[in-house]
Amino acid sequence: MSQNPLAFISGASSGIGRATAKMLAAQGFDLLLMARRETLLNELKNEIEQLNKQNLMNSQNPLARPAQVHLMVGDVASFTNIQKLIATHQSLLSHLTLVVNNAGLAKGSDPLHKNSISDIDQVIDTNVKGLLYLTHQLLPYLLNNNNGHIVNLGSVAGRWTYPGGTVYCASKYAVTAITEALRQDLHGTNIRVTNIEPGMVESEFSVVRFNDEAKAKSVYAGMQPLTPDDIAECIGWCVSRPTHVNIQELVIYPTQQSAIRQVHRQTQK
Repeated sequence: MSQNPLAFISGASSGIGRATAKMLAAQGFDLLLMARRETLLNELKNEIEQLNKQNLMNSQNPLARPAQVHLMVGDVASFTNIQKLIATHQSLLSHLTLVVNNAGLAKGSDPLHKNSISDIDQVIDTNVKGLLYLTHQLLPYLLNNNNGHIVNLGSVAGRWTYPGGTVYCASKYAVTAITEALRQDLHGTNIRVTNIEPGMVESEFSVVRFNDEAKAKSVYAGMQPLTPDDIAECIGWCVSRPTHVNIQELVIYPTQQSAIRQVHRQTQK
């Protein structure tokens, strides 16, 4: 039986990663989903399988094959862990078509000298080294087929800096540089590389950053931020372009955010 193209997504258990998994399943991809939280991954797998059933019932094509969902539980910041996990999925990865490097985080908003070293390490290890580790290990599968697409989740913070964001901005500037250089490394192949750069997206991101639900909620007070589904739709559009079209980068702001530090908020009455 022929297989659907396979999409790998890191950080798939919540937010943009979770929304992208559902989007790509609807587009006909099989999925290999990676995150640290196994319970949330299993919940997502069950949700996609239920959507598969609904889609098959409504499908006009009796031969349609529902998306198959496979899970990898682990931390992108551990190269040893990544090597072991990928080694156990070599057969599955033979039809890898798309890599979405989504895993990422921020920690706090203090000036650099007030950041803890553990927070600095976690941001760099996840946002930069994790992306490099995964791409290093998955790229040979794309090259073997001389086909595919790598989508990196950058940020507007990879274009414009702001106070309190020294480490996070540095990590996302690195994503921009990695994306641009990787595209040149792959010159002459049929592998596309895209950088998705969102502005304010309401998700688990701010909760992780501040470790405070109320403070995280205040980030989006009085304005309408982007949603994970908004970004997933952008990713889905980029990867569905004809193979001769590469969307090199896509910057997405909510309408009420004109620049990285310029946000229009409605006055609370």
